[in-house]
Amino acid sequence: MQRALVVIDDTEAHRRLLAEAGEFAKNGNAELVVLAWTTPEAAEEGNDAIEWVERMEGTKFEETDATAMTRKFAEEFSTDVLSDVDPNIDVRIETIITEEGDLDDEILSAAERLACDHAFLVGQKRSPTGKAIFGDLAQRVLLNFDGPVTVLME
Repeated sequence: MQRALVVIDDTEAHRRLLAEAGEFAKNGNAELVVLAWTTPEAAEEGNDAIEWVERMEGTKFEETDATAMTRKFAEEFSTDVLSDVDPNIDVRIETIITEEGDLDDEILSAAERLACDHAFLVGQKRSPTGKAIFGDLAQRVLLNFDGPVTVLME
C-alpha cells in the first residue's frame, strides 16, 4: 500500500476506522488521504450560520465557509486519532461537497485522481432487502474500487 483513502465522519466508528488505517500506514510506510465530506445543504446551512454569528457578534471567523470548516474538522479529527497511533504518519486532507447519493462516485473519483491503492470506509448494517432496494455505499465502493477495500461495519 502506497496511499490509502480514508472516508471519515464524526462518529466513533470513523475514529476506529482511521486508527486502523493509521496502523496500516505506519506499518507499510504509506500516506493517508483523509476524505471528509458534506452535503450542499449542510454547507449552505453552515455558511448561513457563520454569517449570522458574525453579524450578531460583530466578529470575523478565521474559517469563513463550510468547506474550510470541513477541512478544519478533518485536520483536527486526524491529528487527534493518529496521535495515538503515530503522529508522524503522512496525512493529506481532502474535502468534497456532494449529495449523499453521489458519495460513492465522489469517493471513487477522488481515489483515482489521488492514485489511492486502498480504501477504508465505514459501512452500515442493512438487511439484504434494504441493500437491494436502496443500495449500499460500502457495497458500491467494494464493487467498483480497483484495489483492496477495508470496511468497518457500524
